[in-house]
Amino acid sequence: MEEDDFILISALQHYSYCPRQCALIHAEQSFADNVYTARGNADHKAVDLEGYESHENVRIERALPLVCNNIGLIGKADIVEFFSDGSAYPVEYKHGVRRPQCHDDIQVVAQALCLEEMTGHVVPFGAIYHVSSRRRREVEITHELRQVVVDTTWAIREMLQSGKMPSVANDARCTECSLIEICQPQMLAEEVKRKTLRKNLFSVEDNCRSC
Repeated sequence: MEEDDFILISALQHYSYCPRQCALIHAEQSFADNVYTARGNADHKAVDLEGYESHENVRIERALPLVCNNIGLIGKADIVEFFSDGSAYPVEYKHGVRRPQCHDDIQVVAQALCLEEMTGHVVPFGAIYHVSSRRRREVEITHELRQVVVDTTWAIREMLQSGKMPSVANDARCTECSLIEICQPQMLAEEVKRKTLRKNLFSVEDNCRSC
């Protein structure tokens, strides 16, 4: 693939959460912080600097660059634990308490696909480390999640190449999104509603004339 065709691993999480958020960040280069992103940035300070340490038979790499040429992914892993047999175990840091989040899981699976290509070893599991609860939640790298990563990667690539902005969500996800002031979901949703009402109004008038 050409360099411009590679998709950032972080874009998978953004797209899974909200395609419009993904487009604003990765196509429009728009970003803003709120309390949630600020907390997340603070939580990542411990793993954002490249380096490694060893404990018994485990080598722990921080901020490890990753690439998967097969499907065109590039990014970094917060932590990868390498064991004596050469196998790898990616660990993604997330702010908040331990809870299942599909858009977080596919980020770990994407890291696993990169590590498999880079090391030649199958990566059957990874984990999310939830900083607030200081607990790990293991993620199984299933066939279904692997396919989700592939499909999402191609969906993002097509979205970026098309230049089209996805429709606004205007639902519960927006309340925690740092881009809410840039996206203006309520205003855009109202505009769509007004256009629909105008279209329906003219349709009713045309039907009345034909009667």
